[in-house]
Amino acid sequence: MDHKEAGKYWNENADAWTTIARAGFDIYRDYLNTPAFFDILPEISGLYGIDIGCGEGHNTRLLAKKGAIMEAIDLSEVFIQKALGEENENPLHIHYQVASAIELPFEEMKFDFATAFMVFMDIPETEKVLKEAFRVLKPGGFLQFSISHPCFDTTHRKNLKNLLGKTYAIEVGDYFRNKNGEIDEWIFSAAPLHLKHSLRKFKTPKFTRTLTQWMNAIIGAGFIIEQLNEPYPDDETVRKQPRLQDSQLVAYFLHIRCRKPAAGN
Repeated sequence: MDHKEAGKYWNENADAWTTIARAGFDIYRDYLNTPAFFDILPEISGLYGIDIGCGEGHNTRLLAKKGAIMEAIDLSEVFIQKALGEENENPLHIHYQVASAIELPFEEMKFDFATAFMVFMDIPETEKVLKEAFRVLKPGGFLQFSISHPCFDTTHRKNLKNLLGKTYAIEVGDYFRNKNGEIDEWIFSAAPLHLKHSLRKFKTPKFTRTLTQWMNAIIGAGFIIEQLNEPYPDDETVRKQPRLQDSQLVAYFLHIRCRKPAAGN
């Protein structure tokens, strides 16, 4: 499976995904993953950025509200339509277009920074994605992206709960076997029953890579790794959102910031 075929699945998911996420039921994103991403993001006010795989534009809008001048691309036409609809209603001067992450429609050394929120692990051509991001960054520019944590998003994973329904361990296995397009069917666990019954489940192609493969791909693209982060919810967050309790046991997400060497380095 290549990125174009994988993109067709995401285009089919886009309507239901946008409905549920905008209704506030993507709690792992809204209460853990995205806040932690922005906690380590450098100052971007006045910088020119590209959000790669923007989806319906939720995080792109947050970047623009931080003062960045934003371009955004996604391979899904439906996601881009959703993003444009929100831009028309609440303008942030974001330019959205349908495009592939491995064929970015921009010249070399155009952007001060690039972001990608939970996208790169859904694209089979891992090395090409990173090389394209490197190509469009100015010397000294950075790429910050989030992915499912390679060590815990494994071929075998099981949530082990006690009699009270509280997770006490996450069982993982078959770490070294890469998935290359196997289809998972699921829907946000926090979504109410009426949405789960009325909307189709997401079908998402899985492409797992080991931590070693990710690190070597980043280095091979020419980047210098600058910061890593494994989001962890504190007890107060879990009290507000009990469903996040299992993410206190293992890291579900990995954030990586890497930088294109400055000219002359």
